[in-house]
Amino acid sequence: MAEFCVLVWLSILLAFGFINGSLAEEKIGVYELKKGNITLKLTNYGARVISVYLPDKYGKVDDVVLGYDSIDEYLNDTSSFGATVGRVANRIAGAQFTLNGTTYKLVPNEGKNMLHGGRKGFSKVVWKVKKYKQAGHTPHITLTYRSFDGEEGFPGNLRVTLAYTLLENNQLSITMKAKAQKKSTPVNLANHAYWNLGGQSSGDILSQEIQIFASRYTPLDSQLIPTGQIVSVKATPYDFLNPATIGSKINQLPKGYDINYALDASAHNKMKKTAIVHDKKTGRVMELFTNQPGLQFYTSNTLEKKGKGGFVYKPHAALCLETQGYPDAVNHPNFPSVIVNPGKSYKHYMLFKFSTS
Repeated sequence: MAEFCVLVWLSILLAFGFINGSLAEEKIGVYELKKGNITLKLTNYGARVISVYLPDKYGKVDDVVLGYDSIDEYLNDTSSFGATVGRVANRIAGAQFTLNGTTYKLVPNEGKNMLHGGRKGFSKVVWKVKKYKQAGHTPHITLTYRSFDGEEGFPGNLRVTLAYTLLENNQLSITMKAKAQKKSTPVNLANHAYWNLGGQSSGDILSQEIQIFASRYTPLDSQLIPTGQIVSVKATPYDFLNPATIGSKINQLPKGYDINYALDASAHNKMKKTAIVHDKKTGRVMELFTNQPGLQFYTSNTLEKKGKGGFVYKPHAALCLETQGYPDAVNHPNFPSVIVNPGKSYKHYMLFKFSTS
């Protein structure tokens, strides 16, 4: 009888989203936004993009985002498929930083360093759905999360709001906002969707063409931590100022691309064109705009996962374009600051424009 009661209690906890040690305010759900030629599916577990269906130049519709078939698989995901990562995306050296005279020890989850906010971060919590409109003029969903003082070692309470909105002319807007309360804290959120414009099961992305509007990048050490330098892309494999296929220079790197670009900008914190990706076979084009200073270009270099429909994703099966503050900015005073002070707000805007050519 006691065993039966325990099982019933566990079932209740699961039904209400009790995972990873926190009781969610609502169940984990899947939500769909549809407008024109775009159908977007998301889940409030990790505020993740599950799928993006788009037509190609022949009218054939396919899913261009890697992922899984079930929510259970996302619960065990280690690749951050489609996730919102934070409180600080990318890497923090030694899983620590000093702010206003206090050294904060964080939770390391990649050797001695922190990656994407720690072992749990924002990608493994259940976000609250505040607003949801599936169709109409501006289909959208708004998600919120309250990060507590000391979570993963970060100081201060943080209120986070995230909105996905479909706009006219096949555009997807992602807005990330956060407000610090009582204590200053670093904030650097990112969207970790894995894109393959040929379709999620089409193979690698090496023949796809990319242009990145950045003349500089931040070199890394052997642990993928920035050295603190900001150098020119000229005469390096990182130069995509002119369109080129991803595979054209990738063999000059040990595994592939996993690098932060210092984006060219005419005005700080203004929306600017960041990158263009073109799959010539399907004709699909994706343009990305942001107000952030950095862009992480990642070519899924070590990917080995069974994904949607049982298809096995291999290295270079997708690319990630993560608009962001610079990695490890908390330990490099010469990098743009990611510190948000009490009462102040963090605002991160992304705009994806999809078309065919």
